[in-house]
Amino acid sequence: MFAAQGATVIGLDVDDHALAETAAAAPGGRFLPRHTDTLDEAETSRVVNEIGDEYGRIDILVPAAAISIFQWIEEMSYEQWQRTLRGELDIVFLITRAAWPWLRKSGTASVINFASANAHIALNGSPALAHCAGKGGVLAMTRQLAMEGAPHGIRANTISPGLIVTAQTRRHMAMDPGFEGEATRRMMIKRLGEAEDVAWCAVWLGSEESSYVTGADFAIDGGSTAW
Repeated sequence: MFAAQGATVIGLDVDDHALAETAAAAPGGRFLPRHTDTLDEAETSRVVNEIGDEYGRIDILVPAAAISIFQWIEEMSYEQWQRTLRGELDIVFLITRAAWPWLRKSGTASVINFASANAHIALNGSPALAHCAGKGGVLAMTRQLAMEGAPHGIRANTISPGLIVTAQTRRHMAMDPGFEGEATRRMMIKRLGEAEDVAWCAVWLGSEESSYVTGADFAIDGGSTAW
C-alpha cells in the first residue's frame, strides 16, 4: 500500500520467497527486496547504512518482523522466553537504532511499530505469556522513542492489531478450533481483521496527514479492547 501511494519501499526479510511475492505485487517496481536477518546486529546495520547512503535519508520505518513462541508458563523454557523477547523486542530495537541517524536526516520521519491487543489485555485460552510481554515492551519502547525523536522531527506510534487473518493466525486457528470463536466473541465488529485494515492505518501514520500524531497507539481490533 505504501508503494501504491508513491513511496519507494525497501523490504528487509530472511524469506526470499515472501520478498519476491511482495515485489511482484507492488506497483511500478516500487518495492525493492533486500535479504536481511534483522536479528543480526552487524548485518542490519550494514544494510540500513547502505540504504541510507543510497537515498540520503529514511522517511518511514516499519519494523514489522516478529518471532513468537506460544507456551504456557509451566511448559515454557527460558530459551523459548528469551527467543520470543529477542524476536519481538530486539528485532525492533536493532533496526530502529541503525536507522535513527537516517531518520533524523529526513526531518519529518515516522516510525510505525506493531504492538498488539495483547499488550493491553490477556489472550484468554492461549499460551501467549512471552508474546504479551514482548508486545507490551514494544508499546512502552515506542512511547519513549516518540520523546527521543521529537526534537529531530521523528514521530513514533504503535498499531495494536487484534485477530488479523494471516498465514500464522490461520495455522493457530487450525490447531485450536475454539480460538476464533473466543476472539470474535469479544469484538464489537463481528469479523476477523484483514491485513488491509492494519495497512491503511500504517499508511496514514506515515503520511503528512498524521503530522501532529506521536506517542499514540491505535487499536485495530474490531473494538475488542474497548470493553
